[in-house]
Amino acid sequence: MNYVQPIRDPELITDIKKYLRETNERNYILFVLGINTGLRISDILKLRVKDVRGTHISMRETKTGKQKRILINPTLKNELKGYIEGKDGDEYLIKSRQGYNKPISREMAYKLLNQAAKVFGLEEIGTHTMRKTFGYHHYLKYKNIALLMDIFNHSSERITLRYIGVNQDTMDNTLSRFSL
Repeated sequence: MNYVQPIRDPELITDIKKYLRETNERNYILFVLGINTGLRISDILKLRVKDVRGTHISMRETKTGKQKRILINPTLKNELKGYIEGKDGDEYLIKSRQGYNKPISREMAYKLLNQAAKVFGLEEIGTHTMRKTFGYHHYLKYKNIALLMDIFNHSSERITLRYIGVNQDTMDNTLSRFSL
């Protein structure tokens, strides 16, 4: 498995959102949902319309089996409003065009994100990029690694810092100024 990176540049995030909005609304919602909630792709793909109609997403995480409750922030709420309007509550949020009411596969989600990444010349991008992007920018804004560790259900702050790429940034910064 390749190691993926967060998208660190806020302007690039804006450009990717604009590109996805113009090319495919479903893919746009996938991306916006991922970077605003920090959910794993396996949890995003099992969401149904009824799961995002309230103020929170309540779910049991696929990987950990733990119950999770995530606030739908105003930005995400606004983006979801038009997307889910008129849809049946049992319809998958990120619905496949194949078959009747099935979500897209993890592989398709990866493919869609990588297509967008290629447009912007990004490498080391995968479905976890959305989760890592959420974590990276949440940490930069609040500097609360303990809270982020809880959000991600990680066992240590060290794991969370490495996961979101902050340790890599620190290493890159020190190495760029180091020479013998």
